[in-house]
Amino acid sequence: MAFWWPLVVLGVAFAVCRLVFMLIPHNVPSIEVDASDVLEDGSQTKENSYIYIPRKGKMAQADKVQCYEPATMKYLGFCEALTPEEVKEHVAQAREAQKIWASSTFRQRRQFLRILLKYIIEHQELICEISSRDTGKTMVDASLGEIMTTCEKITWLLSEGEKWLKPEYRCSGRSMLHKRAKVEFHPLGVIGAIVSWNYPFHNVFNPMLAAVFSGNAAVIKVSEHASWSGCFYFRIIQAALAAVGAPDNLVHIITGYAETGQALVSSVDKIIFVGSPGVGKMIMQKASETLIPVTLELGGKDAFIVCEDVDLATVVQIAMRGALQSSGQNCAGAERFYVHKDIYTAFVAQIVKLVKSISVGPPLAGRYDMGAICMQEHSEKLQNLVNDALDKGAEIVGRGSFGNLGEDAVDQFFPPTVIVNVDHSMKLMQEEAFGPIIPIMKFSSDEEVIKLANDSKYGLGCAVFSGNQKRAIAIASQLHCGVAAINDFASTYMCQSLPFGGVKHSGFGRFAGVEGLRACCLVKSVVVDRWWPFIKTVIPKPIQYPVAENAFVFQESLVEALYGLNVWDRLRSLINVVKIISEQNPKSSNVKKSH
Repeated sequence: MAFWWPLVVLGVAFAVCRLVFMLIPHNVPSIEVDASDVLEDGSQTKENSYIYIPRKGKMAQADKVQCYEPATMKYLGFCEALTPEEVKEHVAQAREAQKIWASSTFRQRRQFLRILLKYIIEHQELICEISSRDTGKTMVDASLGEIMTTCEKITWLLSEGEKWLKPEYRCSGRSMLHKRAKVEFHPLGVIGAIVSWNYPFHNVFNPMLAAVFSGNAAVIKVSEHASWSGCFYFRIIQAALAAVGAPDNLVHIITGYAETGQALVSSVDKIIFVGSPGVGKMIMQKASETLIPVTLELGGKDAFIVCEDVDLATVVQIAMRGALQSSGQNCAGAERFYVHKDIYTAFVAQIVKLVKSISVGPPLAGRYDMGAICMQEHSEKLQNLVNDALDKGAEIVGRGSFGNLGEDAVDQFFPPTVIVNVDHSMKLMQEEAFGPIIPIMKFSSDEEVIKLANDSKYGLGCAVFSGNQKRAIAIASQLHCGVAAINDFASTYMCQSLPFGGVKHSGFGRFAGVEGLRACCLVKSVVVDRWWPFIKTVIPKPIQYPVAENAFVFQESLVEALYGLNVWDRLRSLINVVKIISEQNPKSSNVKKSH
C-alpha cells in the first residue's frame, strides 16, 4: 500500500490539473467580417433585385458567373470566370505564402481554428441564410449539413490533428534492429479543390481546414452554381488568417467554369474533387499530365436497408432525413430503400403519411420542410427518372405539397415522391437522382438484400437497420462501399476521426479523419541509427568489395539467422555468421583475372 499510495496521489493531482486547465477558456479574439452586401435588409431596389431568367440548355462559356436564388430566381450578382492565366497567378501567390506557413507552429494553427469556430458559433444564422439563399436549402438543413459538420471537423483537428501529423515511429524489423524507423508528414505545397454546390460552406471549409492545418496553402474552385456564397465565406477565412498573422494569399477562392478547373488541376500539388463521375474522369486525365495525387468523391446511390425487427416509427423518421436531407440535394443520400417483406406495407404507409405532411417552398419565406432544387433543369431530370420507372410498372403512392411558389421559380421545386413496385431495371434504381425521391423495394432474406444493395455501379455508403445489431453489422460488412452506418444514417460523417470516401464510381481516396489529413502531406520514411555514434552501419567484411569466396555462404547464414522458423536453426546460423566474420584475412572472390 505504501508503494501505490504516491502513485494514486500523483494520478489524482494530474487529473485535477487537467480539469482545471480545461475550465480555463482560451483567449480567442473575435473577427469582423463585412456582411452588409449579402444581407436582405429590405433596402434592395427593383434594379438590384430583379428576377434572373437563365437560358435553357447548354450555353457557351461566359466571362462571368451569374448568381441567383434558386428558390425565387432573384438575382444575387456575378463573379468573375477566371482564365487559366489568372488561375496560375493565384496558385503562384499561394505557393509563395505556403513557404512561410510551412514553418508555422501547431499553436498558431490551432488558434486559427479556434477563431473560425468562435465566428461560426456566433454567426450560425448568417452562414445558414447565405447557404439557403444560394442553394435553396432550408435553414435546418443548412445547420445540420453546414454548421455541425464543420464544427465537428474543427474540434477534431483541435483535439487530435497535431498528434497525427507528428512523426510516427514504426517497428524497424530484425535486420535493422540497430535503427529507428519513423514516418514524417510534410506539407505537399498547394492543395487544390474543386467542390460541388450542395454544401457551399462545408465543401469550402472541409479541404481548406485539412490543408492549412497540415501546413499547406489551398486554392479552392467553388461551383458555378454556388459562387456567391463561396465568395462571402472566403472573407471569414481571410479574417481568421489575418488574426493569427498568417501570410497573405495562403487561401484562395476562385470562380469560373470548366477551363478554370482544368487550369487549377494543372497547377497544384494535389487535387481534391467533389462532383460527378464524368467530370471526375476528366480530372484524372488532366492530373495525369503532372502526375499529382487525386482524391475523388463522386456521389453515390446509397442503400437504406430495413429489416423486419426494427422500431418502425424511429426508422421512418431517419429514412425521411436520409432521403430528403439538404432539401433533396443529396450528398451521400439514401436513394435506394430495401424493406423486409413482413413490414413493407406498414413502412410504406408511414412514409407516405409523413411525405404528405411535407411542405415545399422558398425556405426563407416561411416554415417549409424542404426548399428548392439548386441546379437549373434538374427537376426535369428527376421527372424523367420517375417517368421511366412508371413506364416499367412502378407506382407513385405519395407526394409532398407545394407552398406559395413564385411563378418565376416553379421549375426549381420538386415534391418529395414515394414510389413502389420498383426494380433494378429502372434508371431510378441505377442512376444517381440527387433529389427527393424515395423508391421502396421489398426483400425476403439477408442474402437477397445484400445482392440487391451491391448491384450498383456506386459504392459510397449504406445504412442497415435491425433490432439485432450483430445481424445489421453482418449485412453491412458484406456491402461493397466506403462508409456504413448501423441503425443510423450518415453518422459516419459526423465522426470526423473517420475517413470518408467510396469505391467503384463513387471514387477513391479519402478526406476527413487521419487518412484525409495525412493525404495532404508528403509521407516520408526515415531511418536513423538508434545508438549513434556508438553503433554505426559497417558493411560486413565478407561482402565488402571485392567480395570474399564465402560471401554467399555468409548471406545464406545471415538470412536464416534473422528469419528462420526454427530457433535452433537460427542459433546455428548465427554462430556461423560470427565465425565467418571473425575469420582473419578472408579470401577474395574466385574471379578470373586477366594479365
